[in-house]
This record gives sequence, structure tokens and C-alpha cells, in this order.
Amino acid sequence: MNVRAFTSDVAFTPTVKAIQARKGSREAYSRVEQRGGWRETITPDVAAFIEAQTSVFLATANGEGQPYIQHRGGPAGFLKVLDEHTIGFADFSGNRQFITQGNLEDNDQAFLFLIDYVLRQRIKIWGRARVVEDDPSLTAQLMPANYKARSEQAILFTVSAWDANCPQHIPQRFEAADVAAALAERDRRIERLEQEIVRLRGDAGKAPREG
Repeated sequence: MNVRAFTSDVAFTPTVKAIQARKGSREAYSRVEQRGGWRETITPDVAAFIEAQTSVFLATANGEGQPYIQHRGGPAGFLKVLDEHTIGFADFSGNRQFITQGNLEDNDQAFLFLIDYVLRQRIKIWGRARVVEDDPSLTAQLMPANYKARSEQAILFTVSAWDANCPQHIPQRFEAADVAAALAERDRRIERLEQEIVRLRGDAGKAPREG
């Protein structure tokens, strides 16, 4: 394993830094490095963000360097922060291609990309991952309660560094369930208002007339 001067060196290779220097951003990122680079431990606020997500993209590469990105999803909490360096999740049965698992056996370097479209936030996490088979207790620990899926194995991700991006260019989107709940609440409010209008009209009709 290469020893890095800064945590951000996981992404800022000499070639990347040369391009940053040529395009004018190296000085700003150098200041970040002098402050220690990116964080390498999962802070409580980042842990809350991770465990609130219902979707994540897991990137791996095979022994020849060919990249692969796979989507993982589940109810909020399916991503579990086990400690300040480790994220775990149950690996649900799918199309059984096992590309991610094969890649990790040849090359354990991995990357997690999390994006929250409602809050327009994204977090990039570099690290190493491994598949854990035949560990029922770990699988049970990571399996979301009452979720109708079958866990085939577990994936443990050890964090090397993470960085949070600005919200620029992230479109704001909302979960279908949240939209349905908001519309249902709107409909209930409309119904209550209509009932109140009917009541007020009835009271007005019963009021004594002067004459």
C-alpha cells in the first residue's frame, strides 16, 4: 500500500495535481492539504447522512483496471455505520453476475458515491471493501428489519477518505413516497376546509334575520 502524505492523495495523484496546477486550482487544494486533507473518519453528521440514504453507487475495478459501478438500494438504514471507519450492508440477491465480488477478490479498492436529491448533497467515499460469506450473525445484523429481500452475503467497506461536494448542478428530486404523503396531507386539509365551509354556510343560514 502506498503511503500518502495527505488523505486527499487517494484521488489527487501527481498527474491530477499537475492538471490542477495548469488549470489554476492547485493553490486552493494545496491549502486543503495543509489543513490535513480530507477526513478519514466517519463523523456523526456524515454517519447520519449515510444511514438516511436509500440508494448508493458502489464502484470497483477488476485486476486489469476495468471499472464497474453497481447500484445498491434498500430502506433508510440499510447502510449501517459500524464504527468510525467501517460501513456495512447486506448484499441482496440479484442477477447473480457477481462482478463486484469478483472485482473485489482481485482488487479490494472501492468507492461509494452517495447523493441526496432532496437536500442536494453528495458525499464521495474512498476505501477498501470485502465480501463476507457464511457469517449469519453479521448478515442478520446488517439486514433491514421487515424488508422483503434475501441477503446472500455481506459487504464491509473500510473508509480511507471522504469528501463532500457542493450542491451545484444537482437537480432537486423527491422520493415518490414523500410526494404521495405530502399530496395525501394536502387532500386531507382540503377536505377539512370544505367541511368547514359547509358548516359556516349552514350557520349563516340559521342566523336570525332582522326585520
